[in-house]
Amino acid sequence: MLLNELLAGLSVWFFRDCFFCLSHLFLVSSVFGSSPILPKPRMFDVFKRFGLRRTLKMLDGVTHPIDGVRFSLLRSFCSMNESPVLPDWFKFPQDDNSSSPDSKDDFVLPKIVNWVSNQKVDDRNINIKCVSVETIDNDVDNISSILKSRFSSPEAVVQVLGGCNVNVSKDLVDKLLKRFCNDWIPAFGFFKWAHMQMGWGPSADTYDLMVDILGKSKQFDLMWELIEKMVNFGGLISLATMTKIMRRFAGAGRWKDATETFRGIERFGMRKDTSAMNLLLDALCKERSVEHAQAAFLEFKNEIPPDSHTFNVLIHGWCRARQMDKAWLTMEEMERYGFQPCVVSYTSLIEAYCWEKDFRKVYAILDEMQAKGCSPNVVTYTIVMHSRGKAKETREAMEVYERMKRSGCVPDTSFYNSLIYILSKAGRFKDAHDLYEEMSKSGSTLNVTTYNTMISAACEHSQEEMALKLLQEMEKNLCKPDLKTYAPLLKMSCRKKWMKVLFYLLNDMVKKDVSIELGTYTLLVRGLCQNEKLELACSFFEEMVFKGLVPRDCTYNMLVEELGRKNMEKAKERIQHVMAQANVEQAGRFL
Repeated sequence: MLLNELLAGLSVWFFRDCFFCLSHLFLVSSVFGSSPILPKPRMFDVFKRFGLRRTLKMLDGVTHPIDGVRFSLLRSFCSMNESPVLPDWFKFPQDDNSSSPDSKDDFVLPKIVNWVSNQKVDDRNINIKCVSVETIDNDVDNISSILKSRFSSPEAVVQVLGGCNVNVSKDLVDKLLKRFCNDWIPAFGFFKWAHMQMGWGPSADTYDLMVDILGKSKQFDLMWELIEKMVNFGGLISLATMTKIMRRFAGAGRWKDATETFRGIERFGMRKDTSAMNLLLDALCKERSVEHAQAAFLEFKNEIPPDSHTFNVLIHGWCRARQMDKAWLTMEEMERYGFQPCVVSYTSLIEAYCWEKDFRKVYAILDEMQAKGCSPNVVTYTIVMHSRGKAKETREAMEVYERMKRSGCVPDTSFYNSLIYILSKAGRFKDAHDLYEEMSKSGSTLNVTTYNTMISAACEHSQEEMALKLLQEMEKNLCKPDLKTYAPLLKMSCRKKWMKVLFYLLNDMVKKDVSIELGTYTLLVRGLCQNEKLELACSFFEEMVFKGLVPRDCTYNMLVEELGRKNMEKAKERIQHVMAQANVEQAGRFL
């Protein structure tokens, strides 16, 4: 009854935020019944199971006052179990004008029959293991409904979760941490709460995941506190843990802290050897600080013997920094140490010259490789072909393909992904789609990049239904989507003003444990601004700041300018206040 009411009309716009938490948990409360066929549990049985009376009371005190359209509508969709069949509302019927810019209802609501008809299950053939997995997934969804609220601190999260009664397992904890990996307050609060529950002990990779979340959010003091707890437990810290710490310090521009972490690595039971040093150099180079990597190499090279990988990391770092003279000098030093440059060394140089579109130099290096008996591999050829395609030199890109075939090098999935991209950018979408279909029929491996490339191409060529079906196909083929999967779909939804599709996609991201980060928020705010959905743009902007992410100046300026143009002065003042607060908080992190 309640589900039908939610889907029947737009009364969702007027419901209180915490009521949606209640309605969502009630609607999915079949999790707590014995039958998988959506039983009708008594409401207070559900309350007793999940401690909702206490939870909802607490949520009133800790939820951020900004309710917004985004949260109301999203939570109404959260109560749906989507059909494996593409719903009618994704098929854009020709006689439906709901997608027009002037439409008040941006998209038609899904028909309930589409998904209810697919919920029929023969309870005589239920696999116990599947039920167990489903129970964990449903517990994840229900806890997520609570964690989506806005909390001022991890301690507030712990307090609210005190009313929950679920079986805490490693799978449950890992799923939720991945789902909230870009939102450290609910993630850390849940982690602390889970740690207090009976029956769940410390796990090295789960702790590593939490360390990485805190590091990514620049909560370095909390990160070190967690590391000390790992030391006290014993046996939890590994080289993988230290690598995450070094990489997050490097990513935050704290190069000295990254190097200092390596200097003290033996305190945590790690060996200060070549492999560990290479991980430090790699972290620094990948975060665009090859100068600090070079300094670390000079500091440790007499104490720790370098290997060929050490030099390849530095060569790649100098190439990324566009300092080709130093890259060549590093290759010469590599030879003085007795290591011959390999295909990895040359491919880094080729990639750098491709970035500069210096294809004369690229082909000279390819010839040098052949002369020295160091044959280019499929990665080398893919980089060259992709670069020529991006330069809109399709014929030359195909010539690279022919050269590769003559050399006896066999294409792989990444090569075909690049070819699909090139054909699409050249306006040959049908050829790109035919190649994709051929890959599917021939049994070639289709990875997330394959789907991402096709989805992006379909969106660019106004093949919206195909793009959405590809997302569905990923699920069918057990290929997990990532942020790049959703970005073109979200952009398309903003451009078309299909708000219900937008919220469907955002909910699907939550279900697939794809956590929204700064780039996605930027895309949403800018896309909504460009299409005059300013209330939603403000909501996403504020949510971004609340998660500790600092919006780019260009995003902020665009939103403020549009609000001013529409005479939305109160909203403009609120956004200015929020941005000022974000800048203060960011400055405080670096004190």
